[in-house]
Amino acid sequence: MIAHINIGSNLGNRAASIDRAVALLSDLGEVRAVSSPFVSRAWGYESDNEFLNVGVNLETDLPSLDLLEGLKRIERQIAPEGTHRTVDGGYADREIDLDLIARGAELISTPELTLPHPRMRQRAFVLGPLAELMPEWRHPKTHLTASEMLRLIQ
Repeated sequence: MIAHINIGSNLGNRAASIDRAVALLSDLGEVRAVSSPFVSRAWGYESDNEFLNVGVNLETDLPSLDLLEGLKRIERQIAPEGTHRTVDGGYADREIDLDLIARGAELISTPELTLPHPRMRQRAFVLGPLAELMPEWRHPKTHLTASEMLRLIQ
């Protein structure tokens, strides 16, 4: 099954960190496609550092929670001391961030994972790459494509 993952970075050599994350994804499945880079301002907090994001389609047989753990493992490999949260739980600049966005029409709601990603509909840096790589994909609850969701927030 194809999992759509968004990778972002706004610290250090952003492109190199993203390239390394994409390469490490091959440990979790087969990378089928990588989107064009998407540059954006920080979302949910103030930062002078712009984000570089890409979407990745990964063919994998891993259960979604195992895939999520694999994504966290990749984050720790690239940025062992890094975190994307402040001590009070807010967003922070980060060397690398991997988010599992969607997996077909799969609906999951657990304390560890919600699919599709609960804030994807608010984030152009997620919807743009998703629309590029999976133009036919529809959100299983709203039935909107990524392009349709993107138009609603622009």
